[in-house]
Amino acid sequence: MKDYSVLKGKFGLHVKQIRETKGYSLIEVDRRCELDESNISKIENGKINIQLSTIFELAKGLGVEPKDLLDFHI
Repeated sequence: MKDYSVLKGKFGLHVKQIRETKGYSLIEVDRRCELDESNISKIENGKINIQLSTIFELAKGLGVEPKDLLDFHI
């Protein structure tokens, strides 16, 4: 099995940058979607793998399109 820790870390950093650019706290994103604040933090820190459904929920919470979350360089 491949180690995706670098990919998870870069994805998480990208998510965090989007959130901070929009001026949202973790709690605000939590309120806007069906993800727990602690899970959003784990995503931003590259600690967990996420499912496709989570990408859609996260995009909803951040007010972006799902494709925007995947638009980062690895």
